[in-house]
Amino acid sequence: KCLLHRLVLVDKISPELADKRDLGEYWERLFQNLQRCYPGEGVTGALLLYSTYLVQVLESSSDVLYAVLRDLREVQKKGASALVLEPRIVVMSHDIPNRLFQQWCYKVFNIPAKQIEDLSQEETTEKIIRDCLTFLYKMGIQLQKAPKLSYKNPLDFVQEKYPQLILPQNAVQHLLTCRELLTPQEFLQAYDTPFNFVMDSEIVWPLPELI
Repeated sequence: KCLLHRLVLVDKISPELADKRDLGEYWERLFQNLQRCYPGEGVTGALLLYSTYLVQVLESSSDVLYAVLRDLREVQKKGASALVLEPRIVVMSHDIPNRLFQQWCYKVFNIPAKQIEDLSQEETTEKIIRDCLTFLYKMGIQLQKAPKLSYKNPLDFVQEKYPQLILPQNAVQHLLTCRELLTPQEFLQAYDTPFNFVMDSEIVWPLPELI
């Protein structure tokens, strides 16, 4: 059994994208392809699409999640023609005990830009991240309660019954301005770079140039 990990991403949607459902369908196809490459390592989570931004929670194996990041890295290389423009990794949680989401689903929210009233420029990145993750995790808990026969898309249930749990757009906007959050390119560069360390037995003193 593979270990389970959770990835949370935020991004800015290209203004050239006429139908935001194209993004949901793009990732749906990507996950289907990854399922063939990594059988038995399914993806669960949720993609929330707003007028300008998106936030996505993904749960799967590390192989699948890193494949998603590599795909995002390639998408970003397309520049202005890309579907998304500014991906940032909010958090990668390793070895989580259980899935918070039972399936992967997405929804386009055509709603007013609700605000987190106490969110300000003075807030620390850590607090903004913590508040946003709290929104997403509470939403995930309620998604588990969605009646399957009444709601084909569990996110419809959340919007109808618990609209206060939908992450406000200004929170996503704030996260995208946090320089501490890595892009997929930066994250993968750190992940793929070998870790070089020196053993005590390899340390020579005095240094050769001083001899």
